[in-house]
Amino acid sequence: MSTKLRANSLTLFESVIMGVAGSAPGFSIAVATATLLGSAGVVSPGALLLFAIPMLGIAVAYKGLNKKMTNAGAAYEWTTQAFGKFFGFFSGWALLIASMVFMITGSVPLGTATLTIIDPDLASNVLLTTAVGALWFVVIGVVLIAGIGLTSKIQVVMTSIELIILTTVAIAAFLHADHAGAANIFSRSWFGFDYPPGTFAASALVVVFFYWGWDVTSNLSEETIDHPPNAAGNGGFYSVFITIGYFVAFVLAAMFMFSLSDAQGYSDNIVYHIAVSSGLGKTGGLLASFAVILSSIATLETTMLQFSRTLFAMGRDRSMPTAMGVVHAKTVTPVRTMYVLLGVGLVMIVLSSFMPSVSKILADSVSAVAVQVCYYYGLAGLVSAWMFRDSYKTSLVEWVLYSLYPFLSAISLIVLGLYAITTFDTLTKIVGIGGLLVGIVFYRPSGYRGPLVPVPAE
Repeated sequence: MSTKLRANSLTLFESVIMGVAGSAPGFSIAVATATLLGSAGVVSPGALLLFAIPMLGIAVAYKGLNKKMTNAGAAYEWTTQAFGKFFGFFSGWALLIASMVFMITGSVPLGTATLTIIDPDLASNVLLTTAVGALWFVVIGVVLIAGIGLTSKIQVVMTSIELIILTTVAIAAFLHADHAGAANIFSRSWFGFDYPPGTFAASALVVVFFYWGWDVTSNLSEETIDHPPNAAGNGGFYSVFITIGYFVAFVLAAMFMFSLSDAQGYSDNIVYHIAVSSGLGKTGGLLASFAVILSSIATLETTMLQFSRTLFAMGRDRSMPTAMGVVHAKTVTPVRTMYVLLGVGLVMIVLSSFMPSVSKILADSVSAVAVQVCYYYGLAGLVSAWMFRDSYKTSLVEWVLYSLYPFLSAISLIVLGLYAITTFDTLTKIVGIGGLLVGIVFYRPSGYRGPLVPVPAE
């Protein structure tokens, strides 16, 4: 029986790739750009930079906390150590719920992009889209069960190809706008604060969804080579800057290529439409869809890794059933947590097929995921502020970076999450709030008792 993951499996470079894959430039752009433009309007590029400030504050917190305490549970374990079992459990639970909801958010665009390559007219069929997404979901789960080594190698190849394609499409869009004229003329006001009435919080939530996922590097910290020191923490931090560049570039490209009303209508896969309209033609559109497929696979992989490692850490600590807290004797992966994820994920994907449209599925799940993320990111920021609260005695710079900055970032995210809940429709409230409340059923103040049950080699 073992409760240890396979150490020294990931390098710093692979950690950065995992962080980028977690935030998933291609996927996030395809899924959330139309929603952001519909919410923030012409200040969408500025929204990506403005709300990146608290996100970077949390990335700094993760960087500092990972240096102090390496653990597959990451935010769950840090919060437990700082604020006790109750807050720690619900930090981990929020991540689990966000991951489960994301099974829909990630699988549906994957099905959409796949069908776009076959026949673009099929992409709006909800039942067919969710069926193809479910098939991809199972295939990805099988790869993850095989082990972190294979997963990482596949991830590096997929993300590298994705970024090459996205860079080509972005450059083509800018060149096309320069020569043929832009639908919207660039203005510095795009980076201002002229948000449409009542859209500030909604815009912030979409941006939180854009960036979420880089923290998978800390969930993989037990499996990362600690050379240079704190490679897992630094990997997540560095990856945020890469994704900022791609997100801003493509929102600008969308605004150059289309009117705001037209862009909002491309919620199925705006990357495809940018590629086609930029002069790359249908071939460019198919390549763009391929990039979205790669990105969707990559981000589903990282989300499933986060879920499995967090549930594993909670089982190991007896915060969840102890059967979750051991690894497979042969693959050295927490396979039981993957079986749970595959089962729950498939049920949720099937249920999503009864939604009226693909865009409705994405809009509701983006908001529900973002609230969970605000909660557990916010707690991590508060933990960092607490753990580094006395660092000013030796270094004022360290105190500002790891205590003050994360504290302000945490407060802004928590307040955002609480306010946003008041603006949700009934279904989003049920998923966003109800998902957290369900955790009460599983919470045990004294923990789950019983031995850790080994997973035999097959």
